[in-house]
Amino acid sequence: MNHDSPIRDTIVRLLSNIGSAKEIQQYLKRFSQRDASRFAVVKVGGAILRDDLEALVSSLGFLQQVGLTPIVIHGAGPQLDAELAAEGVRKRTVDGLRVTTKKVLKTVRRVCLQENLRLVEALQVQGIRAVSLNSGVLEAKLLNERKYGMVGKVVAVHTQAVYSAIQSGSIPVISSLGETADGQIVNINADWAANEVVKTLQPYKIIFLTNTGGLLDGDDNIIDSINLSTDYARLMQQPWLHSGMKVKIEQIAELLAELPSDSSVSITKPSELAKELFTHRGSGTLVRKGQRILSAGRWSQIDKARMQKLMESGFGRKMKAGYFRDNNPAKIYYSADYRTALVLLAVDGAMYLDKFAVADDAQGEGLGAAAWSVMRQHTLKLFWRSRHDNPVNAFYLQAADGCLKCGHWTVFWYGLQGFAEIEQAVSYCLGKPASFHELDAS
Repeated sequence: MNHDSPIRDTIVRLLSNIGSAKEIQQYLKRFSQRDASRFAVVKVGGAILRDDLEALVSSLGFLQQVGLTPIVIHGAGPQLDAELAAEGVRKRTVDGLRVTTKKVLKTVRRVCLQENLRLVEALQVQGIRAVSLNSGVLEAKLLNERKYGMVGKVVAVHTQAVYSAIQSGSIPVISSLGETADGQIVNINADWAANEVVKTLQPYKIIFLTNTGGLLDGDDNIIDSINLSTDYARLMQQPWLHSGMKVKIEQIAELLAELPSDSSVSITKPSELAKELFTHRGSGTLVRKGQRILSAGRWSQIDKARMQKLMESGFGRKMKAGYFRDNNPAKIYYSADYRTALVLLAVDGAMYLDKFAVADDAQGEGLGAAAWSVMRQHTLKLFWRSRHDNPVNAFYLQAADGCLKCGHWTVFWYGLQGFAEIEQAVSYCLGKPASFHELDAS
């Protein structure tokens, strides 16, 4: 699709209520630069097909309209439970897998085909091109017939039909039915099936659509981003991390370990998919392999040329000569790939955040938040300034104990004690020269 098409421009305007046009265009450009078959695999649970079909169809249609074709793979667990109950068949599970007798398999096949066609038809009714793929994609072998019945494990993902659908501009909709080499239909756990499709296709985005809209913390709030490099060990130790979510994070970590470093997992609701994909704040949980966050105490310990390039990318301005000479850092926190960094100066018993930069192509990944989290663990008192129109101010307001608007700047702080310390911090912020040339955002 032509990136300057009237339809695309109209959609960007319609999206302006969820984020800035700049953000949306940035993500569209980023996604469109990928191989079409590597954009995204979307895993849809049976509960979403049952309860939220309209929002799902709308979100998938939106992606198609902006020239992005996701690969959809779905389950049908709740529908199958209901159908088997109506047939008087008791549900049996072993190791979390549905025991699938030949009688049960007949129902599994019928329900999976029914749900697959229901989604494809709902898409087509709205003018969205979609193709039903119920066979020929997932080659499997029986896992353990004595123990689980006709339950399969994927041994190969055949991509020809998937690629053919994408090349014709149609969304491939794959059910979690597999076939053995000799043609026996088998039941495959939908999460297992999605994981194998992901490993084969190596997509840029993996999207899990759920009713909760994300992974939840101990207060039942959605965790907005997880940088596995810096957060994984800490998360695994949290007492509120119940077994189901713990397993989900472990599975995501294992999955991302087999994918390119720029791949990520988003967990969100169908109605929030556009916001999750096309805005920095997102709406759900973004999980990335992430980068290690390193620290240094002197400019000589880092690559200053890469640091300057990062700062100029993040702020969109050229840095004035002499910055590294005139500013002696107390601490520098930076990602191993130089796509985010925080520079702290020591000022009267506190730390001044002189620079917080996130490279233009890394914004919205959660990398900056990961670096901030590492810095926060080691910094008891911090103050900093920001232009009033800086889009990151919403994040700063959440991170700060207080703030004060003064002239062109808003001064933020946390950990400062009493009026004297705050007054001193504000005075320093207002007196410090800008580090970038005209219209800077230092």
